[in-house]
Amino acid sequence: MSFIRKVSKTVATDAAGDATAYSDVFTGRISQIRYVKDSYDNGVDFTITVDGTGENVWVESNVNASATRAPRQATHDTVGAASLYAAAGEPVEDKIAVAHDRLKIVIAQGGNVKSGTFHVLVE
Repeated sequence: MSFIRKVSKTVATDAAGDATAYSDVFTGRISQIRYVKDSYDNGVDFTITVDGTGENVWVESNVNASATRAPRQATHDTVGAASLYAAAGEPVEDKIAVAHDRLKIVIAQGGNVKSGTFHVLVE
């Protein structure tokens, strides 16, 4: 049985509707991210990356309601070739690992001094 913990961050925008915030530092694999709409305007844009590496975790535009995502990344073999399911040629994906780092959350078009909360489940 694996231990799951929640890392949460409420992000408030400035007068222009923009914000940059950072989660607490954690180590583990991201299982899912839950965005809870507090007061952001409809059409808010998210860019969530691992701060130290810049790796994309969740990038989505024009979000209107609370949402849950389970971000995954492509896997590769030892020579760097994409791992694919044999029958369909679809990529093999795995959870995104974070090693003693934090998430950078960038908000655009969120509205004048509005907020939303992000809950990250980490295994």
